[in-house]
Amino acid sequence: MNLRIPLIELKRSVAPWAGAVVLVAALAFLHLIPGAWAQDSTLWTAQWTSMALWTRYLLVFLWPIAVGLGALQGLRDHRSAMAELLTSTPRPTRHRAVLLAGTTAFALVSAFVLLVLVGAVRILSGGASFTHLGWLPISLVAALALAAGAALGMGVARTLPSVLTPPVLALSAFLFVNFLRQVQSSDHVLPTSAAPNALSLLSPPVADVRDTLLTLSFPVHLGQTLWLLGMAATGLALLTVTRPRARLLALTPLLAGGALALLVLPADPRDTYVVDRAAAAQVCDGPVCVTAARQARLDTLAGPGKEALRLLRGSLGDRAPVALRETTVPRAISGTPERPRDSVLLDFSDRMIGQTESGRLTRALVGQGLVPLCHPRSTIESGTHEEAAAQAVATAWVFGEEPRPIEGTMLSTTDQENLIRPVWKRFAALPRDEQRERIGAAHAAAVSCSGDPLALLNGGGTW
Repeated sequence: MNLRIPLIELKRSVAPWAGAVVLVAALAFLHLIPGAWAQDSTLWTAQWTSMALWTRYLLVFLWPIAVGLGALQGLRDHRSAMAELLTSTPRPTRHRAVLLAGTTAFALVSAFVLLVLVGAVRILSGGASFTHLGWLPISLVAALALAAGAALGMGVARTLPSVLTPPVLALSAFLFVNFLRQVQSSDHVLPTSAAPNALSLLSPPVADVRDTLLTLSFPVHLGQTLWLLGMAATGLALLTVTRPRARLLALTPLLAGGALALLVLPADPRDTYVVDRAAAAQVCDGPVCVTAARQARLDTLAGPGKEALRLLRGSLGDRAPVALRETTVPRAISGTPERPRDSVLLDFSDRMIGQTESGRLTRALVGQGLVPLCHPRSTIESGTHEEAAAQAVATAWVFGEEPRPIEGTMLSTTDQENLIRPVWKRFAALPRDEQRERIGAAHAAAVSCSGDPLALLNGGGTW
């Protein structure tokens, strides 16, 4: 009998439709709309943390939908003119409130769980070798946000029974999350918001994923959980009370949860997003190291990496890097990467590293070792034509062949050719010892980001 009541409630409510809308909208967004979630190293199914963060990112529109649909559910008794009849029944009001909110929350959470399961299946089928549970709190808070938003919407609609309540609440929730939402900017390593950091974290969505080694810290999970539990408690209280004074008192959990959350949530963005130490741990095959999150790439990278180090040693001598390792230091868009002299940095967001087959990977690693980039290449950064041309000339010298433009990036191959051709003509005519000297000068300038490697290969000076 107890099980039949929730099943009947599901059939006569909008709860199943709410879950279906959330699931279909999320899957359509991730699969049909192009964006960083569908590209390269930040692909939403690349690894567990990025999957959790991208599905949490969708709350920017899923949470307002949950609030609006919850409000629509809260108007059911008012629309059917049964409010007075139900109050006259012996069943306590709180039982009906819990059943009404519970079925809607169950449908929304189930839809989100199915979305996460789709991502999990895609990750496992993709051969991800790094498995951990550090992503789970991100998704659990997202599911709680959907349930709490729906409960609050139901409570407000019961308090303000109007046909305008659901759309107004949904719009207000959308404005709320977008005003407080943290976004990536080109001049900051970590996401920023128009509001103070702690206040912005009251918004359930997270910023778009740019670095797959970053995750949310424990104070963020704790503070947001307190805030959302207070929100859910206020929604349930508004569903059960009828007197104005009681409705004012029903706001206490929401205010208390918000106050406690602001005390717990970090005020500094650097304490909000932190490097996942388990994911960033180095896994090595000799001198070639990647992070644990990309351990599956090590087998295909080790051979070309060791060969690239051998060629670099023959070209640069004692100044040659002795290791290859994946970078784990966050940086701002267009920011200069770390500049170690003893290692070649692997940045898998650079398509020349992340998407090049093993046959061409050695060339890409040699180019990165000879002329490290001061202006990185990625899906949102193009680098410079001069650095690409310098890499092409230096790599051609190592392999004893004609230089060719670097392909697979946003850089124009025609513009690269126009830069490469005159430099190579002068460079190839020089004695071997002078060529080696210019290669060394270009390498030193690139490592220190203090000169123009292409100009040095051409016989010019520094900037």
